[in-house]
Amino acid sequence: MPDRKPKPDRPTPRKEKLCKACKRPFHWTQQNARDWDILKFCSEACSGHHAGEKDVALEAAILQLLAERQADGDRTRTICPSEAAKLVAGDPRNKSHADRRDWEALMEPARAAARRLVAKGQIVITQHSRPVDPATAKGPIRLRLC
Repeated sequence: MPDRKPKPDRPTPRKEKLCKACKRPFHWTQQNARDWDILKFCSEACSGHHAGEKDVALEAAILQLLAERQADGDRTRTICPSEAAKLVAGDPRNKSHADRRDWEALMEPARAAARRLVAKGQIVITQHSRPVDPATAKGPIRLRLC
């Protein structure tokens, strides 16, 4: 592989980038300075992630649950991402420990699915009934239709 040469005439901007997989922001660091122009992912885990059946199922489950809440006239009309994870993992009425591990493993993918739906303009992520930026939201979140 040829040596990489610095670009003396055009310095690399050190602005924030969004990860292509999880849609979270990541920042310039000295460690990734050499490859900053070509970086697309925030971590090795994200670079190895390819959207699969579970991701599509989680997005569909989120939209299905929100549509049901809307049709029922439920006052809150919001869901927690864990409800979609439980729906995709299996029967939510069965509360064994193995099943809990199954849906807990889907929590981060469910939050990522919610961020993708926000990027498409289909849902809104809220905290304390106020819309929040999905890239920086930490802690418990709720999802609702736009």
